[in-house]
Amino acid sequence: MRLDKFLAEAYVGRRKEVRNYIKEGMVKVNGELIIEPALEINESSDVIEYIGTVVVHTGKVYYMFNKPAGCITARKDAVNKTVFDFFDDVNMNGVFHVGRLDKDTEGLLLFTNDGEFEHQLMYPQKHIEKTYYFWALGTLDEEDEKKLQGGIYISKGEILTKPAKIEVQKCGRYKDLKNEMDIRILQNIDSNNFNQPVVSGYLTISEGRKHQVKRMLKAVGCYVVYLKRISIGGLMLDESLKKGEYRFLTEEEIQKLFEK
Repeated sequence: MRLDKFLAEAYVGRRKEVRNYIKEGMVKVNGELIIEPALEINESSDVIEYIGTVVVHTGKVYYMFNKPAGCITARKDAVNKTVFDFFDDVNMNGVFHVGRLDKDTEGLLLFTNDGEFEHQLMYPQKHIEKTYYFWALGTLDEEDEKKLQGGIYISKGEILTKPAKIEVQKCGRYKDLKNEMDIRILQNIDSNNFNQPVVSGYLTISEGRKHQVKRMLKAVGCYVVYLKRISIGGLMLDESLKKGEYRFLTEEEIQKLFEK
């Protein structure tokens, strides 16, 4: 591996920056001062130092995280707890979240330090599907389902959404379904209005517009009170992970992300 690539991947700096560091005599390889950024090194056995500190190359990392509601998808925030606050026992330098989930949305969120991996997942033309489980106030009839499946306008000035998949699971009155709904996690629901209609189901989209699932369902008269992302591509959330827990992705799971 080239020395400048090694330092960039170890988050010493961007590729252009680390080249300057090397040329300025700030880097040693096996105790020898090196000023050539293109020098080939053995990242497994050579000892690389930057201004006297040994540089550790951790390689690419990929995490699955079960995001709880109530925290924001950001690295730091002066007021709210962030998703990074759950990773206090690992080095997250250079690691970033892939996409985001709203503060009140739960479920599958990925983290990596691999920019190409993020690009492949987030690039719109890749059409990577994401599936969400929801509870909403309102009803969904066949006409509503056709609108969601065929594409729908969710805001003035925006183009139609791409075709989605909708699968209704439960529908009825709140009084009949309340025991299947966790009241502690519901948003904007009047638990005393026992006759209000509620519906649950799965919505699968292949875009990433802001608040898209909520806005799509609102466009057909449904107001989301609970939302959880359960899959990305062919990768399902590991339900053995408690809210706020994470683990490494396996090689097989990384491949599943890109399955149609």
